[in-house]
Amino acid sequence: MDNQTGTKIFNVLNYTVLTIIGLVTLLPFIYVVLISFTDPTEYLTKSLVLIPEKWSLSAYEYIFSTNAFVRAMGISGILAVFGTLLSLIVTSALAYVLSRKRLKGKKFFLVAILMTMLFNPGMIPNYLLVDSLGLMDSIWALILPALTSAWYVFLMRNFYQEIPDELEEAAKMDGCSDIGVFFRIMLPISVSALAAFGLFYAVAYWNTYFSGVLYINSDSLRPLQVLLQMLLISASQMADPSMAAMLESERTVPPQVIKMAAVVISSLPIVMVYPFLQKYFVKGMMVGSVKG
Repeated sequence: MDNQTGTKIFNVLNYTVLTIIGLVTLLPFIYVVLISFTDPTEYLTKSLVLIPEKWSLSAYEYIFSTNAFVRAMGISGILAVFGTLLSLIVTSALAYVLSRKRLKGKKFFLVAILMTMLFNPGMIPNYLLVDSLGLMDSIWALILPALTSAWYVFLMRNFYQEIPDELEEAAKMDGCSDIGVFFRIMLPISVSALAAFGLFYAVAYWNTYFSGVLYINSDSLRPLQVLLQMLLISASQMADPSMAAMLESERTVPPQVIKMAAVVISSLPIVMVYPFLQKYFVKGMMVGSVKG
């Protein structure tokens, strides 16, 4: 067997295995989408529905008719947009400051940030901290504890260290302050890293669940994932007043169909955003990962 034949066999096997893995990964999501569009009567009369014969938008019509779901989507949208922007600003600013050689006490700050990666204080100290700061039952309780990531700070710091000092000196000779250098020079040339990290921050904020359970008591501030979990556990056991309309709707739309539609709606925003950031993804993740 020559090298060319071996390469062809390897490529065929490689593409076959990757195709199978892709289908196995994609099929559950396709099933969820199909069930969400299934007519309620067909779902109730059949033991298994693979491809619905009757299509219906009743589950989606119901979901968007409930104030609780629309409000929860709004809260998660605010977290994903404004939380991500704040996280990117804090992460990049902190990384830029730590990359400057003239920073006094830089070693102390680096060690302090590194300690947060190695040791987690746990749930109770975090809860007490949020409570003592007066953030309980506010949207800031969902943003501030997750405002930055030590790992992203170190990656961005390494990236800023690789930028020639002459670029900063030239900007200061033109009258830029440190803040001006950061916003006019550093941020524009780190778009790839910001796009990659921004996607991770956005997904994390959009999927906020544990913080919503711990810190939020008001129905009007519950993020989408908390509301979904309440729906997925058992609709019949819900005692939340904001979910009363959802309980009534189960007389006409099966709970399982509602759950599938809710999962599709909650996943759709991230699926739509990813293609626009994909071109920055690989390049951005390599930023600061190799030194030298």
